[in-house]
Amino acid sequence: MTELVLFLSGIVVGAMNAIAGGGMLLGFPILLTTGISPLIANATSSVITLPGQLSSAYAYRTYLRKIPKLYLLLIIPCIIGAVIGTYILRNTPAQHFQELVPGLILFAVLLFAYQPFLHRMVHRHMHGLAKFRKSNRPVYILCVAMFPLAIYGGYFGAGMGFIMLAFIGFTKIHEIHQVAVLKNMMAAVIVATSIVCLLGSHLINWKFGLIMGAGNMVGGYAGARGAQRFSSHAIRILIITIGITTAIYLVFKDY
Repeated sequence: MTELVLFLSGIVVGAMNAIAGGGMLLGFPILLTTGISPLIANATSSVITLPGQLSSAYAYRTYLRKIPKLYLLLIIPCIIGAVIGTYILRNTPAQHFQELVPGLILFAVLLFAYQPFLHRMVHRHMHGLAKFRKSNRPVYILCVAMFPLAIYGGYFGAGMGFIMLAFIGFTKIHEIHQVAVLKNMMAAVIVATSIVCLLGSHLINWKFGLIMGAGNMVGGYAGARGAQRFSSHAIRILIITIGITTAIYLVFKDY
């Protein structure tokens, strides 16, 4: 029964990430209900989300081919930052991480809640930055900005996609599906690097991760293909509610 719930939850998480983002704000508390620690649930989330990110990118493959090859430079800060973030995670005591989790979840929820306002603010300023966007400078600046974000992604990661979307808004890429696939590919590089760095750490619950990851792959592809058919507003409210509830529960569960 647990395996079925995890698989179905993985489908929902993958679809959420493809449509509105923030899927692990739902997936994380579901993992906690299995009895594993927040530290293991966090490390396992990398195994869960990678298949969905790759299947979403595949669904958007037509748009991926249109992205200039210069953006491959983003792989470098993504890998280096993820290595650093995962190293910090591996050396964080389980009890200390458990104390940090409510704050990390609330931070991710705030990023998710304010992402539409951030998106509008970015595009409002784009009218005065036309020459800047047409040059290659935004790509180099994005490389610098991605480094600390990749560190965060290697350590916790929930909500990093929202910041990526805002950063990409300053580049010459403005077609929404190209933005989505570039975000998914950067996130996939960070998550894949984290998984490699976590090998041998015994922090990943491979059984739960692979079951939920299989569902995530299905949901990620389906969500990317049918993204325009769902109400992102309703999903956004659901994710915010679950995230805040989870953070409050983790704060008070030991008292």
